[in-house]
Amino acid sequence: MHPPVILPTSPAELAALIDHALLSPTLRDAELQAGCALAAKEKVASVCVRPCSVARAKKLLQGSTVKVGTVIGFPQGGHHPDIKLAESARALADGATELDMVINLGWAMDGQYAEITQEVARILELAHRNGALLKVILETAKLPTETKIEICKYLGNIPIDFVKTSTGYAEGGATIEDVKLLRQHSPAAVQVKASGGIRTLEQALAFIQAGATRLGTGSTEALMNAARSHWNAPA
Repeated sequence: MHPPVILPTSPAELAALIDHALLSPTLRDAELQAGCALAAKEKVASVCVRPCSVARAKKLLQGSTVKVGTVIGFPQGGHHPDIKLAESARALADGATELDMVINLGWAMDGQYAEITQEVARILELAHRNGALLKVILETAKLPTETKIEICKYLGNIPIDFVKTSTGYAEGGATIEDVKLLRQHSPAAVQVKASGGIRTLEQALAFIQAGATRLGTGSTEALMNAARSHWNAPA
């Protein structure tokens, strides 16, 4: 049985589902500071920053409720498994408590599900040993439906914390159909993160309705302003 859908009923409830993305390749320190300040003000679930920014973001968010997350094997997923593991260890040492890792997409296309699962399992063990969550990015725009289903089945046996749709750097981002697919074929204990192209409140609510319990977006400010207007809440 899959978990019931719980739609947010206030801006604060929406904010608690947002991972604020700060992943631009050209992101400057002033932009990182502004992004972390916004995340702290809105009390989002987390920021998702580049690995080089984890320690800085951790310092900027000290005293807030916002978690620091980062990306592993980003954005193509083809890093050597040992490098992904080392990248994860460095991120955890720098203060990350959420890891969003990209699977090896070539292995996925070749049906090498055991190899994908083995790679993920090593990082999952490391993350959980350090009290961190692991979200696994499928890059759904690049994969056939049956491949996505098989990956969900294999990873659901470990089990990971989240399956995630997209990096935001492929030709397509999250779709309602993919969120429903990932939700349907993952165990109830595995949550779904929709990411890539979420820019409006209507989109955000639709993805939550489809089964997402986290939203990765760089449009947090616009979403929260729309949420306050929608729920007639003060700024």
